[in-house]
Amino acid sequence: MKKIFYLIIASVFFIQCGKVEKKDSENTIPIDNSAKNLNVSVLIDLSDRIDPEKNPNPTMEYFQRDTEYIKAIEKGFLDHIKAKKVIQLNDQMQVFFNPEPSDPKMNELTKELKVSFDKNTTKENINLVENKYSSLPLHIYESAIKDKKYVGSDIWEFFKNKVKDYCIKDDHRNVLFILTDGYIYHKDSKFSEGQKTSYLTPELVKSLKLNSSDFKNKIQDKGLGFIKANDDLDHLEVIVLGINASKGNPFEGDVIKEYWENWFKEMKIKNYQIKSADLPSNLEPLILKAISGKN
Repeated sequence: MKKIFYLIIASVFFIQCGKVEKKDSENTIPIDNSAKNLNVSVLIDLSDRIDPEKNPNPTMEYFQRDTEYIKAIEKGFLDHIKAKKVIQLNDQMQVFFNPEPSDPKMNELTKELKVSFDKNTTKENINLVENKYSSLPLHIYESAIKDKKYVGSDIWEFFKNKVKDYCIKDDHRNVLFILTDGYIYHKDSKFSEGQKTSYLTPELVKSLKLNSSDFKNKIQDKGLGFIKANDDLDHLEVIVLGINASKGNPFEGDVIKEYWENWFKEMKIKNYQIKSADLPSNLEPLILKAISGKN
C-alpha cells in the first residue's frame, strides 16, 4: 500500500514539473497615488487583425474582445470617478488610432469618446459616458471591418510623436491601454537602424529564425528589437492587451512580448503589463486593478 502511495506522489510531482507555464510580461512597481487625477488613454490597432474573415475566432471574435476590454476600461474609470468628491474631479479618458482613418465618421466617434470630468460634472454626465462606451466602440470596429480599408498600426510613430502630448498630463496618473496583436507595421514608418526596426511582422520573426527556446539569447546577442521611439516616459503606465501570435512558431508570442518589454524598458517606462488575447471576463479584473492603481 505504501509503495502505491509513493508511486502516486511521484507521478504527480513529475507531471507538475513537466508543465510549461507561459507567463505574460509585466513590471509593476508600487504606484504613486498622490496624483488623484486619472488620465486614461486607449490606443486601438485597426489593422486587419480585427478582420473576422482573415483572423476568425469561433469562441469570440477579436474585435468583440476589444470592445469588451474598452467597456472594462470605462468601468474602471467610472469607478474611480464615483469614488471621488465632485469638487476633486479632474479626470479624463480618450481613444486614439494611429494613423487616423480617412472616414470622417470614425473621427467623430473618437471625439465623442473623449470625456472629461471636473467640479461641474453631474450624474447625467456619468450616465452619458456609460451610454457612449456601451455602443460607440462597436460602431468603430464595424465600420472598419465593413470598408476593409485597414489603416495598419503605426504604434511606433505614435510613441515617437504623439504619446507625450496626447497621453501624459501633469499632476495625473497617466495610463495607456494598447489593444493590439503585438505586431507593428505601417508603410510610412518602416525602417531599420542596424539590427533594430520600427516594425515587427510574422515575416520578420521568421527571417530572424526566432523559432527556438533560445530566442532571448539570439535577441540579445544580435541586438534585435524595436528602435527607441522616445525617452523618459517614466510618468506613463502601459497595459498591452491582445497579443496574438501567428501559428506555426511555438515561441512567437514570447518573442513579441520580449520585443515590447525591451522597448518599454529602453523608453524608461517603469510600469507595464503585456497580456495575451483572452476572454474579456478573464482580463476584466486585471484591467480594473490596473486603473485602481492597487498592486
